[in-house]
Amino acid sequence: MRLSARVDYALRAVAELAAISADGKLVTADRLASAQQIPPKFLESILLQLRRGGVVVAQRGPEGGYRLARPAGDISLAEIIRVIDGPLANVRGQRPEELGYHGAASSLQDVWIALRASERLILETVTIEDVVTGELPERVRDLVADPRAWV
Repeated sequence: MRLSARVDYALRAVAELAAISADGKLVTADRLASAQQIPPKFLESILLQLRRGGVVVAQRGPEGGYRLARPAGDISLAEIIRVIDGPLANVRGQRPEELGYHGAASSLQDVWIALRASERLILETVTIEDVVTGELPERVRDLVADPRAWV
C-alpha cells in the first residue's frame, strides 16, 4: 500500500484538529500546519478537500478556523483517504472488480480484491479518535505486535 504525502498530511492534520478542538473550538490552518510541520499552502488545499468531503467545517473571519464536522470517533481513516485520494485500492486507476485479466494472470483480480478487503478491515475500523487517544483496535495492536510487521 502506498499513501501519498497529501493523505499523510490530511490524516495528521485531522488528528491534530481532533486533539486541539475536542471542545469544538475553531483552529487555524496555520496552527495545524505548525503543529504537524506541514507546508501551510499545501495544507490549505487539503483542508478545502476535507471541507468539501464533509470531514471538517470552516468558518471565515478573524475568529475563523476549522473544526471536525462530526465527532472524531465517527471519522474513519478510510473516509479521509477516500476524500483525498479516491478508492482505497486501484490498479492503474481502475477498481479491482473492473479489471479483466486473462490466462495465467486471471487470479490477480482476486488478489487485488482481497488486498482491498484487508485494507478496509483496518482503515474502516480505525477512527481519528483511536489515533488521537492511542487506543487502537485490538486487531491493529495484534498486527503491530507481530515482529514480521516491522520488516
